[in-house]
Amino acid sequence: MPNAKCRILIANRISENRKPETKDLQPAASKQQLTTGHFKEMIEVKGLTKYYGSLAAIQDVSFGVGRGEIIGFLGPNAAGKTTTMRILCGFFPASRGTARIAGFEVHENPLEVKRRVGYLPENVPQYPEMLVSKFLSYVAEVKNVPKSDRAREVGRAMERCGLTEMASRVCGHLSKGYRQRVGLAQALIGNPPVLILDEPTVGLDPKQIIEIRQMIKDLAQEHTVLLSTHILPEVAMICGRVLIIHQGRIVAQDSMENLGGASGTQPIIVEADGAEADVKRVLERVTGVTQVVCEGAGRYLVQTRTDTGAAIAEALVQARHSLRSLQPRTRTLEDVFVDAISKEGENGR
Repeated sequence: MPNAKCRILIANRISENRKPETKDLQPAASKQQLTTGHFKEMIEVKGLTKYYGSLAAIQDVSFGVGRGEIIGFLGPNAAGKTTTMRILCGFFPASRGTARIAGFEVHENPLEVKRRVGYLPENVPQYPEMLVSKFLSYVAEVKNVPKSDRAREVGRAMERCGLTEMASRVCGHLSKGYRQRVGLAQALIGNPPVLILDEPTVGLDPKQIIEIRQMIKDLAQEHTVLLSTHILPEVAMICGRVLIIHQGRIVAQDSMENLGGASGTQPIIVEADGAEADVKRVLERVTGVTQVVCEGAGRYLVQTRTDTGAAIAEALVQARHSLRSLQPRTRTLEDVFVDAISKEGENGR
């Protein structure tokens, strides 16, 4: 059988305080979902800070995640994403601050929190010699799913993750995509209301990425999802709201729609005929224009602080330049990410 250290990893260390099976420990197989109460936010973090010696891995991190929400936890490597998630899962305590899952404080009620969290780490914990069904049954046992309900609960998780036909396959013989599905299935065992997923599509091919992304979207119908990644398109395609963390601090958090216009400037793409230097000079003289970048072939990227579209058109016409097109450019998540990190770097200097 797997050793004690691995048992702890698979079940979010719930085995540290494992108790005998009793009726009040019943998870989702006998109830559709664990009782979560009526909370505005399923995840609530306030002032979370973690020191390793004198090094602050995260500092004053605060955010909330509502019921049924998929929120992207975005940041470069070593920004503090994994540290934050491990604190939320109860792997280790914070140096200061509070974190609540479904109303339960992580450090005061660790078992209640672990019953309500499904965690998928970046490196999916599996035993390569075990069958998929046996591995998930083992996870159900470690998570204290009553013995009479384990088969039904494992079947539910496999069906949800598209693993039913793989039940008798050896974990070590699965493709990377299916191993990732098994990792999601183990997180779903016990039907926890909160899922914390760390880089769920890392290392997958394009087809597998699309499948896992759709699976995560579907999970939001019944679960609150905190999705950590450094892949910007993934957040844009899956999440309704974004947290950006850099050097251990939250530097931006808002909906995708609001972040798209959060820079204080409005980029406009202008296409006009005429000598490049002359057109650029006309554009730069328009009130509200802060920067003009020539992109070639009569195309200009104009940064403005006000709605200057009409003024730009009028200025070009008066200067006898033919205006071919004028349209605002939607800011991408890449723009938002670079702006947030750049501003944080400037503030830190």
